[in-house]
Amino acid sequence: MSDLRIRPATHADIDSVLRFWREAAEGTSISDDRDGVARLVDRDPEALLLAERDGVLSGTVIAGFDGWRCHLYRLAVHPERRRQGIGSALLAAAEERFVRLGGRRADAMVLERNESGQHAWRAAGYRPEEQWRRWVKPLTG
Repeated sequence: MSDLRIRPATHADIDSVLRFWREAAEGTSISDDRDGVARLVDRDPEALLLAERDGVLSGTVIAGFDGWRCHLYRLAVHPERRRQGIGSALLAAAEERFVRLGGRRADAMVLERNESGQHAWRAAGYRPEEQWRRWVKPLTG
């Protein structure tokens, strides 16, 4: 097995990341478009982490830190490359980033129907907080 490379995404990666998410990620977000990802890369150039093996995009995670809380989004591994340590390596890189930035606790958004994702998060030491419910409001310009 070849070496795994983890690096921050650049603007040149945006189209391949969006294609990758359509195949490997569970669900979609209102920000899953070229403008949304470009704003993320502009705002926090180290937040979107890519895992590459043999020069092929194999996994992603967004490790967002707002100065107060550490949020994890879009942990996705290509279906043909799962169970090879890619997700674990991405989470380790994200957690190292959070510690370096002074973060104290990380949280993750995981769809209730995504049982394999829930298993992966539990295996990584994360637990659901059942007392919380996410509230959202789409913003229109």
